[in-house]
Amino acid sequence: MEKFVVSARKYRPTDFNSVVGQKHITSTLRNAIERKQLAHAYLFCGPRGVGKTTCARIFAKSINCQNPHNGEACNECETCRIINEGRSLNIHELDAASNNGVDDIRTLIDEVQIMPQVGRYSVFIIDEVHMLSSGAFNAFLKTLEEPPQHAIFILATTEKHKILPTILSRCQIYDFNRIRIEDMVEYLRYIASKENVQYDEESLNMIAQKADGGMRDALSMFDMAVSFCSGKLEYHEVAATLNLLDYDTYFRFTEIFLQGNYIDALFEFDRVLQNGFSPRIFIAGLDKHLRDLLVAKGPGISLIEYTGALVERYREHSANFSPAFLFNAIALLTETDGKLQMSSNSRLLVELTLMKLSQMGNPENAGLGRNATEALKPSLPTISGKIATAVNTQPKVAAQPKITVSSPKPEESTPQTISATNTKSATPVVPSITIEQTNSNITQKNTDGPSPISSLSDVLMAVSPRADINVETGERILDENSEEKLKKAFDTYSAQIKAMRPIFINIFEECKIEKNKLTLTVYSEQTRKELMDNKELILDIIAEKSDIHGSILLDIIVKDTPVQLKPTKLEDRMQYFANNVPDFEKLKDTFQLEAE
Repeated sequence: MEKFVVSARKYRPTDFNSVVGQKHITSTLRNAIERKQLAHAYLFCGPRGVGKTTCARIFAKSINCQNPHNGEACNECETCRIINEGRSLNIHELDAASNNGVDDIRTLIDEVQIMPQVGRYSVFIIDEVHMLSSGAFNAFLKTLEEPPQHAIFILATTEKHKILPTILSRCQIYDFNRIRIEDMVEYLRYIASKENVQYDEESLNMIAQKADGGMRDALSMFDMAVSFCSGKLEYHEVAATLNLLDYDTYFRFTEIFLQGNYIDALFEFDRVLQNGFSPRIFIAGLDKHLRDLLVAKGPGISLIEYTGALVERYREHSANFSPAFLFNAIALLTETDGKLQMSSNSRLLVELTLMKLSQMGNPENAGLGRNATEALKPSLPTISGKIATAVNTQPKVAAQPKITVSSPKPEESTPQTISATNTKSATPVVPSITIEQTNSNITQKNTDGPSPISSLSDVLMAVSPRADINVETGERILDENSEEKLKKAFDTYSAQIKAMRPIFINIFEECKIEKNKLTLTVYSEQTRKELMDNKELILDIIAEKSDIHGSILLDIIVKDTPVQLKPTKLEDRMQYFANNVPDFEKLKDTFQLEAE
């Protein structure tokens, strides 16, 4: 049985032309060899698996080749054959991770003095050089700065910031890049054709994406996928092998968002969890998916690191989304990703995010799911007793009605009309209302669903219908029975507020009604300011509840309350206690107390 050799070793590049994704490095090294401008020390730094050690070996062979051509080794001379067969004494490789002491560097310094037997240069490749100890670095400084003419050092590392500046200053530094998805996919195609492996484009893209810029990682995953799929790479099987969420999963979620079916989104997320994926991996993948949809909407499609039909799929699917939705969705997912690490219930956090995305994708259809036939709508807060009867007798209004207010001219003295397009709803709901007043330029909107009732404004918005206002002229028409209607309406209104938030009822306790005018008395300027900010809203509510088709006036005044100052002088304090504390004088005389 022939021994299996992994692809990362079997297809390791043997010349500069076959190195993947590092053209800026290979071109520079080739030119240096051709012009015979060789430095005595090089530092190759970059992520794992991008070709640092490979380029060091190719460089060492090329500078020792007897017949180089355009900076490349001929692979035919005696020196090249010896190096290719692994018998060369000119190339020395040292693993600094396990040989990082001063004694190891001393041994290396002794070897540097030995002249090469075949070829012109002795090349010392020190991998993971950042692992050397400080003593070893210091022992190496002099030799690295002034080595013999036949010695060339090539240092390789993934963490350049850990190397001493004195070492960096003695080397030519070459920074290796992460290998692009397109370059990795192209090389994987080449290897698949050599190995007679059938594949689809999505499989190679998924492997390259998972490799995160490292060619060695991509080749290792390629071998594993080929073994699992029995020589035929299929998209879904490769995803299962690499334990990845496939592209179809994310496309299904975005289609659900377009429909507004948050119930389907929850079922789909449950399937993701059952397949063993963590919420954080799912959120990160969905965030990237939406980012790719956003950049696919225009010339930015070149920023998507995919190839072939997958790019076209993103381009076509992105046409279904507005940039505003994608911006907001990406911001929401990024915020959720940051919260997941500290969340005690990560599943609930992700489910809440998916429900928000479904509502953002299709607000009118939000809530429809597998078995749902009608959108779920928020209802008014529960109010017991007689107040509940008063509240629940309000007209049933569907969520987010579009309301148009038309008002007659003042001289016609006819009541205003309110028209709204409503659909039947199973339960009373809080209407999502837009109040547009041309004259006063006031727009009030509430959010989808009940907001926390923690302020007076929240209370007013929670019970606010549209008022009967002449938006064209700003005038109100008098009603003969306005005083009687106002008293009845104000009683109902204050009762509702008392039931919802009793702390605010003291604001409405002192109310004087005279004809069409309400006068509220409050105890602070701050309360008055808040009421004035909501003046139009209060008038709208009262007008609706009283069914008054005419003018309503509201005046808010601050009650003057005398403030009793506390005594400051000693004798005044003593007199204050004597007047207000029983038996104060008796206590003072009994214990012979004196004021200080």
